[in-house]
Amino acid sequence: MNILKGLLLSGIGLFWAHQALTQSFSETALLFSRTQPGGSARIQGIGGTQIALGGDYSSAYSNPAGLGMFNRSEATFTPAINFSNVSADYLNQTTNSSKSTFNIPGLSLTFHNSDLKIKGLQGGTFSISYSRISDFNRNLNYHGTNEDNSIIDYFIEDATGGTPDQFKSGGALYNTPTELAYDNYLIGEATLLDPANSNTEYFTDVAGIPVQHEIIETRGAQNQWNFSYGANFNDKVFIGAGVGLASIRYKSKKIYTEDFVDEPLSDLLLEETLEIRGPGINATLGTIFRPADFIQFGASATTPTAYHLTDSYSASMNTYWKNFEYLPGEFINDESANTDVINSEYPLKTPWKFSGGVAFFIKKHGFITVDIESLNYSKAKYGAGSDGVSYSDDNEKIKSLYQSVINLRFGGEFRFNKFRFRGGYGYMPEPFKNEQNGISRMIQNLSGGIGYRTEKFYIDFATIFKQGNNSYRPYRVNTATSPLVKYNQSDTNLLLTIGFPF
Repeated sequence: MNILKGLLLSGIGLFWAHQALTQSFSETALLFSRTQPGGSARIQGIGGTQIALGGDYSSAYSNPAGLGMFNRSEATFTPAINFSNVSADYLNQTTNSSKSTFNIPGLSLTFHNSDLKIKGLQGGTFSISYSRISDFNRNLNYHGTNEDNSIIDYFIEDATGGTPDQFKSGGALYNTPTELAYDNYLIGEATLLDPANSNTEYFTDVAGIPVQHEIIETRGAQNQWNFSYGANFNDKVFIGAGVGLASIRYKSKKIYTEDFVDEPLSDLLLEETLEIRGPGINATLGTIFRPADFIQFGASATTPTAYHLTDSYSASMNTYWKNFEYLPGEFINDESANTDVINSEYPLKTPWKFSGGVAFFIKKHGFITVDIESLNYSKAKYGAGSDGVSYSDDNEKIKSLYQSVINLRFGGEFRFNKFRFRGGYGYMPEPFKNEQNGISRMIQNLSGGIGYRTEKFYIDFATIFKQGNNSYRPYRVNTATSPLVKYNQSDTNLLLTIGFPF
């Protein structure tokens, strides 16, 4: 059984594109397609705008033509720290969670060569760079008293229609949370109550009102190494191309509990762990045209990133009974069960990405620049898995759920002697054709920064503030009262880039 197909607790639960509580293949496709612009503190300080600019290693990722504007070689190093805060509302109770993470989102070595014996070619630059394009380090914590249903109701609905053989090896619910619920006596076949009942119907001895609590931790990142070259033709036309070697490392841990009063069950605990890893490859081609000194136009296209992903899933459940007589003469207290560790492999292709930009220069005082980025999330696609599993249904769901979007970024820089002052704004619109649970999943970010430049070194600092709303369902039942967690997430990212020209 493919692991994500075994994750039956259904819900929409996406953090930014670079963070998620992934519950299905369609959501995973969006998670790994909705990346942020990588780059130096200089570029992040101006909102991530970089398509029409150059002279920064960030061009290796976004528009390699910008490398053609280098006139020296350089090395850079970018450390950062990110502060994530999530405010969750569940059943009229608010819970706050936070997480801080130190990371290295950027490295580069750029080699410039101006000694080229080709007419019109004034120089070329080759760059090796590393960029973090998604960060999955987040925590979500919520709790509340649910007077309408319990996760046990979900287990009963999920099991109904199948005999107990479905929980055995090869059965439809083998190695799922519902099987764990059956093994922990949370649900049982109705024939235990009355042999005349159907063995495809199920019951529970727990009927009280639960206090529900879940902690969800996600870890990891999406990174990319770029090997790019940009050429300068008469300081008017710049052309570049590059290859990107991407990687995904994503891990989530979910600990869900329900506590009961005046019931034979004291509490239950379900823990699920999912890990997804894999390499990917893409290519980027771009150009920048400078018709006059005060203006530049840029354009680039990035192929789909072809990933080969491996995932690993496991779950365990513990229940704490009060010496309950489940069957005549059979008493239960502390029970536990766990699934096998399930591994699977499959390919994923993210959508094409097309970008355009324009930059206006104000003599030696700075610039203003705008980027637009077009991509169609419905074009993400899974290939056949190594175990022969077909993903055609998941691909159809991706087509029906997601839409084409235009991401916008604005930024500017003001120069005063050796100092640089920057600001920017970014907007990523709703990726779904229709809003899920009445919540728009657009993402906005504000940024600012300052830099200091000399002949021998430069240093840039940037602050990026991102914010967006989202929702998550821990499980679904066939009523209008499936529980829903609504949450707001804000991230503050601090970056420092140190560069050494040579």
